[in-house]
Amino acid sequence: MTKKILDQFRAGAELKRKSIAVLIDPDDVDEGGLVQVLNAGIENKADYFFVGGSLLTSGETSSVVEFIKSYTEIPCILFPGSAMQISPSADAILFLSLISGRNPELLIGQHVVAAPVLKRSRLEVIPTGYMLIHSGRPTSVSYMSNTQPIPNDKPSLAVSTAIAGEMLGLQCIYMDAGSGAQEPVPAKMIRQVRKNIDGPLIIGGGLNSAYKVKTALDAGADIVVLGNGVQKNPGFLTEVSEVIQFYNEELNVN
Repeated sequence: MTKKILDQFRAGAELKRKSIAVLIDPDDVDEGGLVQVLNAGIENKADYFFVGGSLLTSGETSSVVEFIKSYTEIPCILFPGSAMQISPSADAILFLSLISGRNPELLIGQHVVAAPVLKRSRLEVIPTGYMLIHSGRPTSVSYMSNTQPIPNDKPSLAVSTAIAGEMLGLQCIYMDAGSGAQEPVPAKMIRQVRKNIDGPLIIGGGLNSAYKVKTALDAGADIVVLGNGVQKNPGFLTEVSEVIQFYNEELNVN
């Protein structure tokens, strides 16, 4: 099975090249809004589009993925909340194991259901350790997952969880404060996790300003995920793109 997207993740992490992923929740965007977000992603050189959500009621995952694939060549990666959110038209899927929680359905249960479907598909499967971090208030993902997030003042717990995920063979670590989070994942926690893992580190949730994005990047994020902020204000992506461009130009100079 191809590892094209995972290889891109790894190469970016090794070279310290920063990347942007724009998260699209099919329940939160109509066709006009989707076109607006896609245009913003193309114009600002987003690296990836993630598609998914904690609770999808519209059943539009496949149609949204197919539209994205017909509209742009930017890789489209599934970010599924359940085994029902699979579209073979995508380029890859983050095969999420919720290692911060103790809900067996999200550690292995949903994966057993999805595995035969994924085996028959041509999707690149990226085993990903998914960690929810407390963000100041309950989020939809913590409610739907029926798990408690890792306290945001316990970086050592996050480090141990991330290390365990890598030892289990998970190829990426995704730390998420959740959609609509009051506060993003703390810089201290990102920094300590980054020092203790080898694979790509993805950070999402609460990144609703260029300053917060820069803070996450400074701390060691390889990929930052932007969701609600872009759907509400596509111009926000321009600000973040400038921050990313600065990092990557500095890398080329050095």
